[in-house]
Amino acid sequence: MRRLLNATLLIEILRPLGQIAVFVTGAGMILSALMLGLAVLLRGSTVDATTISNYGVDLFTYTLVNLPQVLIDGVTIGFVYAAIALGYTMVYGVLEFINFAHSEIFAIGAFVGVEILIALNNSGYLNDISYAMAYFWLLLAVIAAMIAAGATAVAMERIAYRPLRGAPRLVPLISAIGVSFFLQDAIRLIESLTTGQFHRIIPTFGNFDQQISLASLNIIGTKIDLIIQVKSVIVIVSAIFMVVGLNYLVNATKLGKAIRSVAQDRVTANLMGINVNRIIAMTFLIGGTLGGAAGVLFALKFTRIDPFVGFFPGLKAFTAAVLGGIGNITGALLGGLVLGMLETFSGSYLSVFTMGAFGAEYKDILAFAILILVLIFRPSGLLGEQVGQKA
Repeated sequence: MRRLLNATLLIEILRPLGQIAVFVTGAGMILSALMLGLAVLLRGSTVDATTISNYGVDLFTYTLVNLPQVLIDGVTIGFVYAAIALGYTMVYGVLEFINFAHSEIFAIGAFVGVEILIALNNSGYLNDISYAMAYFWLLLAVIAAMIAAGATAVAMERIAYRPLRGAPRLVPLISAIGVSFFLQDAIRLIESLTTGQFHRIIPTFGNFDQQISLASLNIIGTKIDLIIQVKSVIVIVSAIFMVVGLNYLVNATKLGKAIRSVAQDRVTANLMGINVNRIIAMTFLIGGTLGGAAGVLFALKFTRIDPFVGFFPGLKAFTAAVLGGIGNITGALLGGLVLGMLETFSGSYLSVFTMGAFGAEYKDILAFAILILVLIFRPSGLLGEQVGQKA
């Protein structure tokens, strides 16, 4: 039995790691091939001549030289979206319900974590500290954010969603939008009463802003230094840990079996002795804690937050969950990586390929246009998991 449990543990850890490697490699190769292919097709065109005039190299060389760093940046942003999308996927997988207030749960986690770090910085605890202590305080902020966000998510489910569980689907959806606005204003009220500021910046401490040189490449006679910030590494590693941990929880534990049972058929699960209300509350708790952790990671990566910080990342994370196949954990990961890479590729190359007609500000339009195309031909998403109707 122990050997079987060890084998199950190993499989449920290695499988998502393998999927992550496949997703990153596959998405990177496909998008890279598209960009390079387009550069080849435009060789000798006005776009190529403009690139030579502006950058001193032809369009193909420019695309190829910038490609490795664009891939690194795309993967980083993709993991941020994937970490947030996990919360949407958890709730939808059990209730077939889009929790639009998850973006505000994410914002609550960000504010709790950042306020703790600001308080520590004002008290002098973050001054001239070792790297080990810097990571300890960051971990403390993440844990506090997870507790606050998870508790808020559970309270939200109990007050706003559970009484409406038997109502038509539009009713809890409207309730979710109302909760979203309520939490936004609650954050604004608390911040105005405590700090008087709506815009908060995470303190600079430790080595999180330090850049790491991954490799030096020589591409067509041009030396390229691939760099990544320490905080980007933290985001990627944390997101991978969250995906692996959630996958193991859902597929290899007793709680996970209960969650899958409730997702399949609530009535039958209740008849088999499963406390459905408790399992649904646990689902919101797990989704909320993941959102809280993602909020602190987002603040660490982008440094500045405000009461509406959850809106656009939450919208994009929801898009990533839909793109990958909402209700599917690995789908949330794939959708986040694809969306992050699409945004980064668009932001890096769109202006060059259109000779300045469209800049990086149009990257969201391109990403959402591709989402629409994917959903037209595959409405369930790239890894679309068909979730059964609830009783």
